[in-house]
Amino acid sequence: MRDTFMASRRQLFGNAGRGILAGWLGRVPVLAAPRAETNIYQKIGVQPVINCKGTFTIISGSLSLPEVKKAMDEASRHYVQMDELMDGVGRRLAELTKAEWGMVSAGCAAALTHGTAACIAGANPEKMQRLPKLEGLKNEVVMPRQSRNVYDHAIRMTGVKMLSPATREEFLAAFGPHTAMLALLGEALSDHPMKIEEMTAVARQHGVPVIVDAAAERLTIPNVYLAAGADMVAYSGGKGLRGPQCAGLLLGRKDLLQAAWANSAPHHAGGRALKVGKEEIMGMLAAVEAWTTRDHDAEWKQWLGWLATVQESVASIPTVRTEILQPHGPSNFAPQLKVSWDAEKLGVTGYELADLLLNGTPRIVMPAGQSSLNVMPYMMMPGDDKLVAPRVRELLTNPPRIPKPAPSSGAAAQVGGEWDVEIVYTRDRAAHTLFLEQNGNKLQGSHRGEFLTADAKGTVDGSRMRCHSMVHYEGTSIGYTFDGVVDGDTMRGTVDLGEYGKVPFSARRHFHA
Repeated sequence: MRDTFMASRRQLFGNAGRGILAGWLGRVPVLAAPRAETNIYQKIGVQPVINCKGTFTIISGSLSLPEVKKAMDEASRHYVQMDELMDGVGRRLAELTKAEWGMVSAGCAAALTHGTAACIAGANPEKMQRLPKLEGLKNEVVMPRQSRNVYDHAIRMTGVKMLSPATREEFLAAFGPHTAMLALLGEALSDHPMKIEEMTAVARQHGVPVIVDAAAERLTIPNVYLAAGADMVAYSGGKGLRGPQCAGLLLGRKDLLQAAWANSAPHHAGGRALKVGKEEIMGMLAAVEAWTTRDHDAEWKQWLGWLATVQESVASIPTVRTEILQPHGPSNFAPQLKVSWDAEKLGVTGYELADLLLNGTPRIVMPAGQSSLNVMPYMMMPGDDKLVAPRVRELLTNPPRIPKPAPSSGAAAQVGGEWDVEIVYTRDRAAHTLFLEQNGNKLQGSHRGEFLTADAKGTVDGSRMRCHSMVHYEGTSIGYTFDGVVDGDTMRGTVDLGEYGKVPFSARRHFHA
């Protein structure tokens, strides 16, 4: 379904040289104003980054288009009745996207929440007020295991029970009288045992609406998911569309979308907390308007030009190899430059260079592997390549000597057994348990949290213990990396929780009576 994009993109990969690109770049519009030397973030001690990674919310998504900024500014200067506004925007989005109707939400996750609420309660105020108490209402959402993901919490927050069939047989058996909705993740559809057209046909037979999460994907007109039988499709506004970061787009059936709006602010229902303002609504509309007129081929060629700048800057460095990578999925759909090297000869890993780039000047965010870096141009701005290229070359030409921790000369501490662990969060404490078996300096066992249990693996180096576990719940996972110092029957250190930060822990060996 994405061949219309892939065909023209693939033709460009053989033309990544600077000479060919030079003619293209002169015709590419500048999409954002140059960065000011001192900006609003620096005034409060926050240093911005150059985004060579993609549309990730943790690094603030994308930079909105000038048209979006203009629309938001103008929208902020007037009062408007919100139902009238969304009705007018819904009509205009339908014209632009060829969908039956459109709605703006407070991000893609909010669109998923409102869409789910619409499938459960419709626009019935009495039912809307009961969410997330679903007694007497349809209370199940079918979401194939291949589609389950960390973002489906936006669906679960309505109170529904998630059914996650893994096979065709399980999928066919999952639908029943309590099924409110079928939810699919667009970028995972190739992993499903059934095609989307088959799944939507089954849902239609049961009278069940279908929603597709296409958050970071390109907006297709006409929409490929709606054409395949989906009833609603949700996009992030602050990613490829380059609209407001806290806006999302929901397209599809008019009755469902109008019910989704009824479940949203300014109406007093469960979605009241997911408010989208008039500024974001008009900014989102401006982003979609711009999407229909943007020169997407010129943008692609511009990205290749930026990659060529970096590629040429590192080409002569011994052991360094470069490769243009084609997009491997519908999200963050752009070419990438993979820069790889012999990590042993250079004495530095990709992860170490990524840390140096992030903590240097300018600050650059870039994906890394053990002996590679990837330059993702999707959210780079004009001129960024001239800043990124010399910095990457500098680090690869003269990699810093990063001190490695010396191995302990002492015997590995005895960590095998059961440990009572206390984790101290910023607010709250939790009692966990580690069950560890030790073989030399290798550890394996299990980690039991307050509600979840997972396998644990680790090492012991002298008195230092490190072990990692990954607990799973619904569509999400939480990683725990314990790094502590053992002192007899006690242990202290920190737990790295990934996106949730690092917190202290203490442990005491458990002795059974």
